[in-house]
Amino acid sequence: MFLIPILFPGKIAEEVKAFANKKLNGELNFKEANLSFFNHFPSLTLTLTDFSLKGSAPYQKETLVSANEMAFGIDISSLIFDKSVVIDQVFVSNAFINVKVNAKGEANYNVYISNEKATAKDTTGNTSLRLDKIAIENTHLVYNDQSTKILIDAKGFNYIGNGDLDQAIFDIYTEAEIADFDFTYDGQQYLNNKSVKADLITKINTNSLAFVFQQNNLKINKLPVEFSGKFDFLSNGYDMDFNIKSENSKLNDFFTALPPAYVTWLEKTKVKGSTDLLFTLKGKYIASKNQKPNVAFNMKIRDGLIAYKDAPFPVSNIFLNFDTQLPALDTEQLKVNIDSVFFNVDKDYVKAIIKTQGLSKPTIDARIKSKIDLALMDKAFGLQNMDLRGILIADLNSKGVYDQKNNKIPVTNGKINFKNGYVKTDYYPNPIQNINLIASILDRKGSLDDLKVNITPASFVFEGKPVYVNAKLQNFNNIRYDIKAKGELDLGRIYSVFSQKGLDVKGFVKADVAFKGSQDDAMNGRYNKLQNQGTLVLKNIKTTSEYLPKPFLIKEGTFKFHQDKMNFNDFLAAYGQSDFKMNGYLQNVIDFVLTNKAVLKGNFQLHSDFINVDEFMTVSTVKADSTKTNVVAQTGVVVIPPNFDLQFNATANKINFDGLAIENLTGNLNINNGQLALKQSGFDLVGANVNMDLVYGSQSTEKAFFDFKILAKEFDVKRAYNEVKMFREMATAAESAEGIISLDYKVAGILDANMAPIYPSLTGGGVLSVKKVKMKGFKLFGAVSKKTGREAIRNPDLSQVDIKTTIKNNIINIERFKFKVAGFRPRIEGQTSFDGKLNIKMRLGLPPFGIIGIPIKVTGTQEEPKVRLGKQTEDLQETEYDGEVPQPISEPVKAQ
Repeated sequence: MFLIPILFPGKIAEEVKAFANKKLNGELNFKEANLSFFNHFPSLTLTLTDFSLKGSAPYQKETLVSANEMAFGIDISSLIFDKSVVIDQVFVSNAFINVKVNAKGEANYNVYISNEKATAKDTTGNTSLRLDKIAIENTHLVYNDQSTKILIDAKGFNYIGNGDLDQAIFDIYTEAEIADFDFTYDGQQYLNNKSVKADLITKINTNSLAFVFQQNNLKINKLPVEFSGKFDFLSNGYDMDFNIKSENSKLNDFFTALPPAYVTWLEKTKVKGSTDLLFTLKGKYIASKNQKPNVAFNMKIRDGLIAYKDAPFPVSNIFLNFDTQLPALDTEQLKVNIDSVFFNVDKDYVKAIIKTQGLSKPTIDARIKSKIDLALMDKAFGLQNMDLRGILIADLNSKGVYDQKNNKIPVTNGKINFKNGYVKTDYYPNPIQNINLIASILDRKGSLDDLKVNITPASFVFEGKPVYVNAKLQNFNNIRYDIKAKGELDLGRIYSVFSQKGLDVKGFVKADVAFKGSQDDAMNGRYNKLQNQGTLVLKNIKTTSEYLPKPFLIKEGTFKFHQDKMNFNDFLAAYGQSDFKMNGYLQNVIDFVLTNKAVLKGNFQLHSDFINVDEFMTVSTVKADSTKTNVVAQTGVVVIPPNFDLQFNATANKINFDGLAIENLTGNLNINNGQLALKQSGFDLVGANVNMDLVYGSQSTEKAFFDFKILAKEFDVKRAYNEVKMFREMATAAESAEGIISLDYKVAGILDANMAPIYPSLTGGGVLSVKKVKMKGFKLFGAVSKKTGREAIRNPDLSQVDIKTTIKNNIINIERFKFKVAGFRPRIEGQTSFDGKLNIKMRLGLPPFGIIGIPIKVTGTQEEPKVRLGKQTEDLQETEYDGEVPQPISEPVKAQ
């Protein structure tokens, strides 16, 4: 044992290094190598300290394995008699194994090069890998598979595997322990901080890389689990057939396998009964073909009993048959079958049968019946962070299809009676109490027009203030309503009772309202049949919407209801840096609140001191790279809700939009059918008065269309270039210009997710009028001057020129125009593109009358124009936009 490391001082280390370099497709590093019998007695091992191995593509820069010690066991007989190095054991100590698979199924563990991929020329000697033992000690293993959405995190992982690993097909006998095991699927954690013991027999076929799990006994905490099945690696995915079951186990042992919060609860709870569990996962997972396996889960509980601490009565006679199936991981095929659930608390009971199939249009069969004292149930279950009281009597039957789009709901008959209710949580010191509710729901035909919902009455007391609600609703296709509400409510405090991290609701509501009428009467103007009246006072209400990235704050507002109108009196609101003051009214408010088909109508006088449009842009997240888990933020377009019909006579002192400073805005703003239209508007921009018509609408959260017409008379071109981003982009040649210009133009097109124009989508045209403009430093004229030797046209002064242009397919077409400068008579026409390319034809008419002229063609870019003599040029290549382009508006701009 002492002599062999001396007799072979460097041979083994050199052979193993050469073998690793030839066989591993990954960067391998270690500090030093030691050959000894005593590191893993009695095996002769080559031990590599501070070992690290990086993964295969696309994870070449990330570590696959790092370990304080990686040891390779050497077969002594082969070393002495055959003088060959045969690695038959692997020992890993205090390691971190980081296995990653991206959404495409590309993994970082493909680092071993098979024989057919190895280089033909072999100069490394006779070294081979024929394993019969793998030992892993005190290791942290992370398996993160984005293609199957599985995340495993195992700390304190100890593993010993034995078998004839050098055979093509072999059995491996495994003993494993994990001190701390977490399992997460699709972002949902199912196991957390669990101890696991395993005794496994696995058949492995290295030719096809297939695993057959023959006999596998696991223990998750105290719960015994049997595991069998197979797992085959395919070239583009996996083929799986797993069966995980626990038969006739103790219900108490099942709770030990749940998250730690339940384990703490279990220490104070008496649990009896038996349970059967079965989980199956069968089929192929091939992401590129959208092929996914079938998943099923079944759980049964018999003769269950739960009694927490000193509860006067236990939850007894617990009975459950639960079965769910998810074919091809398709939620539209989801089946949930709670064939029955039942339990008693003393003589009280809860019993139910619930069956559903599908998700977006589920088929439902539910029967729920209960008579339960919530205080007794609360004590028996030992519910954490909550104190419940009251008598709950429920009787509900529902059967049919829920398809709101096609006017279908299940045939339903249900009643709920909640008496002397009381809810208190640890999040807020005071309870919601004296809760009384009598409610019924009835639908005999299975359609929305037959649905009737009655809440008569509902009441509760919070912070010493009572709230009363009575409501009768029927025919949800043409809703008839009779609603009364009275009371004061601090939304911030009542929300604190049910506090949830990351969310915040604040505000104060005082209501004394009564609504009675029908949707049909409201929509058809029969307001004399409506009986809507009352007052609603709001203060500091903070609301959020799926359309807006920031909360909308109602500082104060008094709403008075009369028939179909809700009148606003000095309504003050804020959104980010923006402020609003409104007076006016909304129509059709009740229908808008109670149904998703109603259109909210309104007419307002709106004033703002400052509006920051940039803050209204939606925000979406997109993955930066399929191999990375981080996401990057991307702005989105302003989305106009589709069910608004609102008219605003608007004034605003200042508006900021993408760096554009607009002042003294007046105009008529209409929001209707998901579009915003600004008509006959006037505002001040860069010191000039501007008149504009605008139509805007979103195509998605990442695209929008616009169509605007603008009339701006006599503004400072230099100031416009410096202060207006879009002018700078569309008139790049004006960088060095000075003087006064006017603009009469119309442009329509598409905006991207950053509210920037997609240039190939732009269409339009108009006139740019030049008056007393100095074209100092304009590179085009400088290049022409240099080519022709005419210094007078290097920095021309233009007195009065109208330049007509049209825009289409990323090209600005310039119609022919003439001007005079120092006796010369230049004539210009041609094209320029939004990416700066030029195709300009010029004729430089010579003094005195311009009869004789020099033909010039200008190509290249605006930064580097190329000037040549001649007439023939090639048109710039157009870029067509392949998306949807809106129809332009036709009304002319009216001067203010």
